[in-house]
Amino acid sequence: MAMKSSELQKAGSWESEVFQVLNPEGKLLSELGGEIDEELMIKMYENMQFVRAFDRKSVILQRQGRIGTYAPFEGQEASQAGSAMALSDMDWMFPTYRDHAAAMIHGQEMYRVFLYWMAHMDGTTCTEGKKILPPSVPIATQLLHAVGTGWASKLDGDKDVSIAYFGDGASSEGDFHEALNFAGVFKTPTIFFCQNNGYAISVPFEKQSASRTIAQRAAAYDINGVRIDGNDIFAVYLTVKEAVERARRGEGPTLIEAVTFRYGAHTTADDPKKYRNQEEVSKEWRDNRDPLTRLNKFLTENGLWDETKEAELLSKVNAKIDEELKRAENYPKSHALQMFDHVYAETPWHIAEQREELKKYLAKDGDES
Repeated sequence: MAMKSSELQKAGSWESEVFQVLNPEGKLLSELGGEIDEELMIKMYENMQFVRAFDRKSVILQRQGRIGTYAPFEGQEASQAGSAMALSDMDWMFPTYRDHAAAMIHGQEMYRVFLYWMAHMDGTTCTEGKKILPPSVPIATQLLHAVGTGWASKLDGDKDVSIAYFGDGASSEGDFHEALNFAGVFKTPTIFFCQNNGYAISVPFEKQSASRTIAQRAAAYDINGVRIDGNDIFAVYLTVKEAVERARRGEGPTLIEAVTFRYGAHTTADDPKKYRNQEEVSKEWRDNRDPLTRLNKFLTENGLWDETKEAELLSKVNAKIDEELKRAENYPKSHALQMFDHVYAETPWHIAEQREELKKYLAKDGDES
């Protein structure tokens, strides 16, 4: 039987008190039982390769001027893919501006993600039949929204669960504490999924908080809290799956701290070399703890993967990305006046006045949009 995430796997050094199932060498630390079968393992690997290829392509597109400033996530694929794969279609997702991998795996169409980074209004529109909120740019505000949605589901007698993604920097915001407090009091079916990258942009975690971990803060609100290896997709999947099941049973929220590391910059407008040791990135994380390399080792050693399958997958993934990018670039262009849409049910006079002023300016400038 697979080890539950509440039974913290101790593995030494940074991994002390971190739940881990698949170690960096691709070896299982506990039996998986029937919770993760071979088909699911392969799907996990395919999803991580898919989102990594998307992420690398997006960085290139930004450098080419084909999309705007972009927030990369390479290195965090296991956290996002594993968590999203543990959800059901009925569940609500509240992503940040960096969680497009989780959103796509949960059902958001890729071309819409491209549209978002092209500053198109339709890039925030959720795929029909899914419950994915637009990416949250303000830090930690989506945590309150997730709690409110979870509370509404509970009052209606539904079994929907809400998951809110955030980084370690968001745990320093007041909204984080308010959300956990409310969720604890009303036992809302909410999962707080923190990807602890170690830096809130340029500020290391030890300068943000005296708390040794983020997960331990759950105790202050009397809710379930667990710290996991965020580069171990098995650990991520099992932990979120357990949290979802607890929430559906009415046992309240869970705070999950996924310890991971983002290889690149905070955004393409940032230079991490100014505040972070890049040698640490390549030696400690990319070379030794990469989530894709880890799962690849396991699958290969167990006869489930080989170089031929790898080549076929990458060819398929790249073709899909090119297809979705073409769809986004051929999509009708947005215009500046759209910024006034869908803000108020009834447009107040000062907003109407601003809209007319911009309309006249655009007409004068030759843009009749």
